[in-house]
Amino acid sequence: MDKNISIPHIAFLYPGYAAEDDYPRLAGMISTPAEVSVIHTAFDEDAHTIKALTEMGSPERLQEGAEQLKDASMEAVLWTSTSASFVRGIDGIGEQIETLESLLHIPASTTAMAFARAVTAINARRVAIAATYPRDIALLFKTFLEHFDIEVVHITCRDIITAAEVGTLEKEAVLQFATDNDHPDADAVLIPDTALHSAAWLEDLEAAAGKPVLTANQVSFWEGLRLCGKLTPQSGLGTLFRVNPWN
Repeated sequence: MDKNISIPHIAFLYPGYAAEDDYPRLAGMISTPAEVSVIHTAFDEDAHTIKALTEMGSPERLQEGAEQLKDASMEAVLWTSTSASFVRGIDGIGEQIETLESLLHIPASTTAMAFARAVTAINARRVAIAATYPRDIALLFKTFLEHFDIEVVHITCRDIITAAEVGTLEKEAVLQFATDNDHPDADAVLIPDTALHSAAWLEDLEAAAGKPVLTANQVSFWEGLRLCGKLTPQSGLGTLFRVNPWN
């Protein structure tokens, strides 16, 4: 069948197995369902440590995953590990994006970059971070956001080492995590781990927090639509998707 050019075609490079089912779920929640391809990338160790995450997000690992997409007719590609992006710093993120774009010749981004753009899109200036990571990793996310003049007014850490464990957290635990780690001075709450399920609960999260909540898989999917020029206001996916992207 010929590719339908009206349907977004987005690829997600995803390390391991945890909450990757959020992407096909999100693809079915928008008004024109998207076609998504999830490629599971390899790594040496499932651990939220600087060493493990640096290896996980290396250009070599991304290239291995991207090789599987060379004939897939995708319009955009995302590296969907927030921490295995920001731990490499701004220059390292640029290298990740360049690796993907050079190989696939389509626009590329990372979840970390998607967070920076999403915070700007909803006009948030001050944020609270509810991180599943250990504190040293969460502080690197804070440093990354501050590069974009985003003020972090509160940060908490759940100190979970593996993505596999994060992926087991269920709805009530995730809602409680968001509300417990909000701050009255924050314009939005950021939950940065792509291993955490959130797609089915985006509106519930915002209702519980009483403000915008940005989650990793949500902002990754939003960024993918933006990159392929098919981002339009949507209901049911949180404040971020209700914003007119052309304002």
